[in-house]
Order: sequence, then C-alpha cells, then structure tokens
Amino acid sequence: MNLEPTNMFNETGAALFLGVARQTMANWRSQRRGPVYHKLSRRVVYRLSDLEDFIQSCRIDPQGNVRGK
Repeated sequence: MNLEPTNMFNETGAALFLGVARQTMANWRSQRRGPVYHKLSRRVVYRLSDLEDFIQSCRIDPQGNVRGK
C-alpha cells in the first residue's frame, strides 16, 4: 500500500477532485456513503485510488452494460 503524500487528499482536495462541496464529503461520511477514507487522529484523508474507485462505482452505462466494467 503506497501512502505517499502525493497520493493523498484532505477533505477539501477530495471534494475538488470529485466536483462536490466539502460539506457533501462530510455528509457522505456521516451517512456511510461516498468514497473510502482514512482517519489519522482528527484528520480525514482520501487516497487517490479510492477516489478513482468511487468514481468508477458511480458509472452508469445507458446501453445497460454492467456498472464498473
């Protein structure tokens, strides 16, 4: 597992990456939705690969193909 700083986003950076509000990230966490995250003491961080996986999981194919493929 590679946790180099360049592969990590704080809540604000992750929100910018996903194109949502920072508050949306907090709401998703409280609702147990959204991308995988890590708690480092009080700090919330997101791995780039987890954000990319989340984006892929939201994929909808209008042709009816399987999601995420």
